[in-house]
Amino acid sequence: MADTSTTSGAPPEPPGRRGIAPEAHVLVVEDDAPMRHLIGRLLRENGFRATGVRDGGEMRETLGNADVDLVLLDVMLPGQSGLELLRALRAERPTLPVVMVTAKGAEADRVIGLDLGADDYLPKPFGRQELLARIRAVLRRAGLPASAPGETAGHRLRFEGWTLDTVRRELLSPASAVIDLSGAEFDLLLAFLEHPQRVLARDQILELSRGRIADPNDRSVDVLVSRLRRKLEGEEGGTAMIKTVRGAGYVFLPGVERVP
Repeated sequence: MADTSTTSGAPPEPPGRRGIAPEAHVLVVEDDAPMRHLIGRLLRENGFRATGVRDGGEMRETLGNADVDLVLLDVMLPGQSGLELLRALRAERPTLPVVMVTAKGAEADRVIGLDLGADDYLPKPFGRQELLARIRAVLRRAGLPASAPGETAGHRLRFEGWTLDTVRRELLSPASAVIDLSGAEFDLLLAFLEHPQRVLARDQILELSRGRIADPNDRSVDVLVSRLRRKLEGEEGGTAMIKTVRGAGYVFLPGVERVP
């Protein structure tokens, strides 16, 4: 991603982001891992919530388990192309904002994407500020700022009697006690709840942690998982919720439901 910013090391913009509701959730569908990580970090540094996935299968899974405000969709993907995924998205979720991204700069490709219902089309390489500006513009046109925090439908996730409120960022135990979570623990739990019963590799956990892990390596992920596991399962005898899959990562075992 080209950086056309004129300042180097400028501080990120404040979370308010010129009228866009806090924590707008952008789903980045990009198979190139370095590019996906770079875009995700840029979005998080500028007050967005970002989830990165590699292909159409992971995109559909995330859309089924998380509230997503905008999809940043690469055209060149393994399996189904971005254009095929866009066609399916428009049939299933016609109002979900989609910004297409591609290395192809031909006008014909842009026309096809727009004809299929893309809200905007951004050719690579692109500048950081251009990407942010286009995402903000599409969100404004979709009218998302009209939804105030706390009015989001289905913002609570329930599992094994526990409830995670994603607006208040609050975890309630089955006895309705508030459980204190650090920012990194909250983001880790949210990642598990949005990808339940699926193995998450350590690099995926790092990507989903929104940069809150101070020392991003496998050991720091293991320590964070252990801390969260103790809070959910207790020291001993509690219900097992997070399973270690040797050589692969971790899987969140309980089923999860979204409630109003």
